[in-house]
Amino acid sequence: MTQAELSTANTSGNDLSTLIILLLKGVIYQDADASLWNALLLLQARVRDYVSVLGLELVLDEAEAYAFLRSRPPNQETDDAAVTLPRLIVRRALSFPVSLLLALLRKKLAEFDASGGDTRLVLSRDEIVELIRVFLPETSNEAKLMDQMETHLNKIVELGFLRKLKVATGQTSLFEVRRILKAFVDAQWLAEFDLRLASYQTQLTSGNKDD
Repeated sequence: MTQAELSTANTSGNDLSTLIILLLKGVIYQDADASLWNALLLLQARVRDYVSVLGLELVLDEAEAYAFLRSRPPNQETDDAAVTLPRLIVRRALSFPVSLLLALLRKKLAEFDASGGDTRLVLSRDEIVELIRVFLPETSNEAKLMDQMETHLNKIVELGFLRKLKVATGQTSLFEVRRILKAFVDAQWLAEFDLRLASYQTQLTSGNKDD
């Protein structure tokens, strides 16, 4: 092996290790690191082989430019040992308001895409509050409502479905809706969304104020 070939092999190995570690930690976006994204495209077959041993699969959307790992669904053709692997990617239980906000943001993203405008959906905190306000019990304590919404929005940012943008001091907060949300709230679920809203509103107005 020549020195150039050895250098290429070492770099590829280092890239693979970096990709696996970062994917186990969260989502890889093209706009966050173009060189890392290109390495993932080049090495995706090796990444898939590696994570499959851990009972995971790589979800890579080149059009939307994101990639993440998820637990591989059970396959009847695999052996029992593969099916009963411990879950490495932990499922997170979400509060009801956070789940509802995610659904509303997903619907807003679908409407935004249908308009054929910009590729980035950016909403202010006030605009997001207005999305959910119609489903909340009326309250005279606006400050408490905004504090609760701030908590819910911070959770969604932590989950990676919103990105908080930098704004000037004194300006209202702005959030970019990350397109990875489409992978978690699919089109079939969204098609039934309007049917679910009445149920959501009933639950919320009946005293479901889970934070």
